[in-house]
Amino acid sequence: MTFADLGLSDELLKAVEDAGYTEPTAIQAEAIPPVLMMKDIIGIAQTGTGKTASFVLPMIDVLSSGRRRARMPRSLILEPTRELAAQVAENFEKYGKNHDLKMALLIGGVQMGDQVKALDEGVDVLIATPGRLMDLFERGKIMLNGCELLVIDEADRMLDMGFIPDIEFICSKLPETRQTMLFSATMPPPIEKLAKTFLNNPKRIETARAASTNKDITTFKIEVGQRKKRETLRWILKNDLVETAIIFANRKTTVRELNKSLQKHGFASGEIHGDMDQTSRLRELDRFKAGEVNILVASDVAARGLDIKGVSHVFNFDTPWHPDDYVHRIGRTGRAGAKGRAFTFVAPEDAEAIDNVEKLTGNKIAHFGKGDVRVELKEAPKPKQKSSDTEPKEEHAREEAPREDKPKRSRRKNLDSSERAEQPKAEKSQSEKPKRAKKPRFEEADAEPAKPGEWNGPKPGFLDVGLD
Repeated sequence: MTFADLGLSDELLKAVEDAGYTEPTAIQAEAIPPVLMMKDIIGIAQTGTGKTASFVLPMIDVLSSGRRRARMPRSLILEPTRELAAQVAENFEKYGKNHDLKMALLIGGVQMGDQVKALDEGVDVLIATPGRLMDLFERGKIMLNGCELLVIDEADRMLDMGFIPDIEFICSKLPETRQTMLFSATMPPPIEKLAKTFLNNPKRIETARAASTNKDITTFKIEVGQRKKRETLRWILKNDLVETAIIFANRKTTVRELNKSLQKHGFASGEIHGDMDQTSRLRELDRFKAGEVNILVASDVAARGLDIKGVSHVFNFDTPWHPDDYVHRIGRTGRAGAKGRAFTFVAPEDAEAIDNVEKLTGNKIAHFGKGDVRVELKEAPKPKQKSSDTEPKEEHAREEAPREDKPKRSRRKNLDSSERAEQPKAEKSQSEKPKRAKKPRFEEADAEPAKPGEWNGPKPGFLDVGLD
């Protein structure tokens, strides 16, 4: 099947071809035709399967005819994070280059002035995060009664971030006659309830079992103590043919500290987390995409907002607290049919968290061992008797080289080089050193027993000195 078989316009097919795509993915092949027929849909697909294009492409053709009005967007796409919203905006720019469509991006962390100006000029496609959209709506800067099409993307992430009440409020302000699409990687009960409330007889499209992991990703878990995580991470980065990697941590402080540690050990790494302003976050993403750094340390703010080709590895430096986050984290690799590898570090206190992940995905994660390393490990050389120049290299706990016996410490007092030079050779020889004579501090007292009440110990010599 090709994109031409899906009923897309010639202008859109030309843009898709220029982008380098020839065959649609499973979710695209099943979702695009019903969207063009103006049906409501529920799309359940793993991250990295081309879900964004499955609604962007048909929306461009649907909106190609029509008139835009000031402050009244014709369509609305809700995204949970700024990064994901920006990613969808890039898709519209790439695929809509042959169409006369105006787009606006409403996200936090940037000035409102330009966003309000774009709304005043009229937009066909409004891509927004719930927080900024609610802010502008309450200020009277935007009206939603002209919206013909609504997309709720990453609905399960919206649930995790507490946006469901905002989404319900936004949906209540939209016209009842509209087309609604809901996409999610998992379908917990609250999302099912949301779909039943705001979608009209939707077509359910499920290209993979909910919460399953991508078949193109090889997953491993490594049981390691908390204090050994950094050492283990550096070993894998050096030995597993890592081209580009994203490392996820649960806390923002861990992200900052880990990035500094990697840079200290010579790795080209950057960081992205929620405490950074939008300009800094975009700058770090641009550096990662351009190859200036090949390792990005991130908090879950980036788990679902990154669509970067060629990410060879994902590391869960911390086992995620929520099992759903595991699916989205590792989905940053193995995208668009490429192969990827994902490692999860499991400390003793993470036993329950990793069990929940395996229950959700329905698969046991394999333990990482020597046979899974993608480079040939040389056997450690046998220790030589007179060689102590080389130190054993840092290796993983499973492949640690045997250590040489440490030489016994000399009992001779350590001296500075200047002291050793000035010391006579005769004094340096242990055999020629004269034995130390014990100097008695007191004169021995008479052997006769002392009378009761008198001093019966050694008699100091100074007591014999007379006084005038």
